[in-house]
Amino acid sequence: MGEKQTYSQSEQKRRERRLLLALSFGTLAAALVIWQLLVSAGIVSSRFLPAPTAIVNTFFEKIHSPNPEGATLQMNLLSSLRVALIGFVMAVVIGIPLGLFMGWYEPVDRLVRPVFEVIRPIPPIAWIPLTILFLGIGLRAKVFIIFFSAFVPCVINAYTGIQLTNRTLINVAKTYGAGSFEIFWRVGIPSSVQMIFAGIRIALGLSWTTLVAAEMLAADAGLGYMILMGRQFARPDIIVLGMVVIGTIGAVFSAVLSALEKRLEHWRAGR
Repeated sequence: MGEKQTYSQSEQKRRERRLLLALSFGTLAAALVIWQLLVSAGIVSSRFLPAPTAIVNTFFEKIHSPNPEGATLQMNLLSSLRVALIGFVMAVVIGIPLGLFMGWYEPVDRLVRPVFEVIRPIPPIAWIPLTILFLGIGLRAKVFIIFFSAFVPCVINAYTGIQLTNRTLINVAKTYGAGSFEIFWRVGIPSSVQMIFAGIRIALGLSWTTLVAAEMLAADAGLGYMILMGRQFARPDIIVLGMVVIGTIGAVFSAVLSALEKRLEHWRAGR
């Protein structure tokens, strides 16, 4: 009886997920149809907002043509992905351990926190002029800007997450003779997983946002640069195509993070 009930509940959840997915795609399809009708009827001028069909045509055109900015869509996408992923991964690898150690070990917190509190309020875009002076407009400059934008939320969420560790669990671990680092590894980090992933999601969003701004100001390739050139050449289809690609890649990364978070939830439960 219990197994049948569990099976029924899991089947109901799958049906709900399929229904929500269908509703999501239905809403997207309806929005595209309305968009197309508004442009086709002349209610919205195609000079300012091209129709979805025009965006699709531009997509296939940009796959083969480097015009007008001098690079195909694949080249711009790869350029942006390389910069975003390098800066983002560096921020995660450095920022999360730093936040965890700051939240767990008071000496580390006292040593690092004053410097961190000074640089934390500075917007990533504010670093662009100084970065151009020292690093030019190449890969290193853009990676630094992306790194800084993603670094701050990684540190803050890891710090907050480990500070919210249940004190009862810590005291129980101490009762069984666990040392500070063992408690940190077996209790603190698993308790921080949700907050850490929340920080990673924020960092990923900020990485893409900052990347587009950085490429508009200091780049010669990438999706942000493509959008900027679309504005200069009065090509709204190029602009919208760049925005759609950025949104799609962001959605894919978000789905990957969700899947990874679910896997780590099993690890957390096993700890």
